[in-house]
Amino acid sequence: MSNATKSAFGGAALAGAVAVALSGAQLTTATDAAAANVKCYGVSLAGQNDCAAGPGTTCQGTSTVDYQGNAWKYVEEGTCTSMELPDNRMGSLEPLERDVPA
Repeated sequence: MSNATKSAFGGAALAGAVAVALSGAQLTTATDAAAANVKCYGVSLAGQNDCAAGPGTTCQGTSTVDYQGNAWKYVEEGTCTSMELPDNRMGSLEPLERDVPA
């Protein structure tokens, strides 16, 4: 094997190792970010919930009214119950009975 071939092979191996290391770092960062979020009920706009929109719905994006009490959205931990929402509404870490479609 020539020195040029060895150099090219070594460069490709190094690039592959760097790519694997970076993808692992990105996965860890994404996992850490998800772990820092909590389900907050009653804070999403219609169709923008992350999941759990109550009976008759499937999941993500299926809430039908703004601030639907039984639909949740992931928010940063510690912010759910202190969000400023219209009409003195507040987010909750548990499902709410308000603003639930009939």
